[in-house]
Amino acid sequence: MAHDSMLKFVVRPQTYPAKRDPSVRAEDFAEIAARYAPPAAEDQAGRCSQCGVPYCSVHCPLHNHIPDWLRLTAEGRLREAYELSNSTSTMPEICGRICPQDRLCEGNCVVEFTGHGAVTIGSVEKFITDTAWEEGWVEPLVPGPARGQSVAVIGAGPAGLTAAEYLRGHGYDVHVYDRHDRAGGLLTYGIPGFKLEKPVVMRRVERLKAGGIVFHEGFSVGEQAGLDELRQRHDAVLIATGVYKARALDVAGGDDNRVVAALDYLIASNRKGFGDAVPAFDGGVLNAEGKHVVVIGGGDTAMDCVRTAIRQGAASVKCLYRRDRTNMPGSQREVANAEEEGAEFVWLSAPAAFDADGTVRARKMRLGAADASGRRAPEPDPSGDFTLHADLVVKALGFDAEDLPTLFGAPELGVSRWGTVLVDGKTLMTSLDGVFAAGDIVRGASLVVWAIRDGRDVAATMHKWLKAKAKAGRVAA
Repeated sequence: MAHDSMLKFVVRPQTYPAKRDPSVRAEDFAEIAARYAPPAAEDQAGRCSQCGVPYCSVHCPLHNHIPDWLRLTAEGRLREAYELSNSTSTMPEICGRICPQDRLCEGNCVVEFTGHGAVTIGSVEKFITDTAWEEGWVEPLVPGPARGQSVAVIGAGPAGLTAAEYLRGHGYDVHVYDRHDRAGGLLTYGIPGFKLEKPVVMRRVERLKAGGIVFHEGFSVGEQAGLDELRQRHDAVLIATGVYKARALDVAGGDDNRVVAALDYLIASNRKGFGDAVPAFDGGVLNAEGKHVVVIGGGDTAMDCVRTAIRQGAASVKCLYRRDRTNMPGSQREVANAEEEGAEFVWLSAPAAFDADGTVRARKMRLGAADASGRRAPEPDPSGDFTLHADLVVKALGFDAEDLPTLFGAPELGVSRWGTVLVDGKTLMTSLDGVFAAGDIVRGASLVVWAIRDGRDVAATMHKWLKAKAKAGRVAA
């Protein structure tokens, strides 16, 4: 035991990869921290306590074999660590970068409960797979034996890409349709480069293309082809569009041209990062440079907007959130990063009106009784209101589903009262035979890791259904 590579959390302090100085990193969109050097990764992996009941894995939506690949890393067996990590996740290096580990694996680490600081699971995961790419351990996607059946995947985000990879591995012809000109969904256009540099996403996409998955980029389902046409072209269809409709801000002046949706703002910024011409950015509408910016919201998207505005050269950046810091949904790490970079958080505050003179009238809030979800509901604080100046207001209040039955020309597609697609709990099939759905379009706006999990699950049920369909066809013949 004295020579065991593990159980070192008592004598070895928690150490994350060093972050660049805030004044430096706020000048660009590069990731704020490098990955571990091999000795540091091995040392930190060796802090794992190898729990009998690994709560880190339990609280990971993918149920990654975390203690096992931590041990392999600590022992210098990196290729084995990568293969084990890759066995449950199609994008481990992406999850290592953008998962809110403080709310999932690391937040439930037993070592964290002892007061020694959680094992740095996400940083080790990033290290393992980045190393695998550099060493050539990431193998090409090899299609299974051709089955003579094809699948349409609508949406090239994490759920769609994951399902596409597994289905191609089973031998299906897979066609991915996406409205954007680049695949990746929010990985490409929604998440800023300082959290997820775009070459990391693009190499995943290129691997899928090299494996024979056909991408129809810039293809808007409902315009170039309706859902019925895709059902005729393919043996099965997967709806994995995500949710993109910005939630409305019902206050006076909310339609002011200073008020923009978070996703519009982030897409414009990411497109500029690719070198695209973006008239709304170049004209100043979606550019924070020199402006006093107010971001409304407290989730991870709000943090992305806050930190993007700083990098664009905003004169000031304030984030208004109607609850307090403890009750915000976003990652506490992201809040800390934003504060280091110069953002100001105005807790227990909500917008009341946007005036034509550039003034934002804000209302002080307080936390009242718990609502149905168990969270204390915000309510107006009678202590009074206050004002802020804002040249640009970014709404980051979350996302709802678009009206897919209308958009896809499929009124018979069953949806919930929130617009999310209804599916059978076991098969993940919609109300339409052979049409499945997965990811945020089913569960509502959620995490990338959940989308990957859903993509993995739906690929399994689609594979089972397609095999049964092929068998029935042979019997009928």
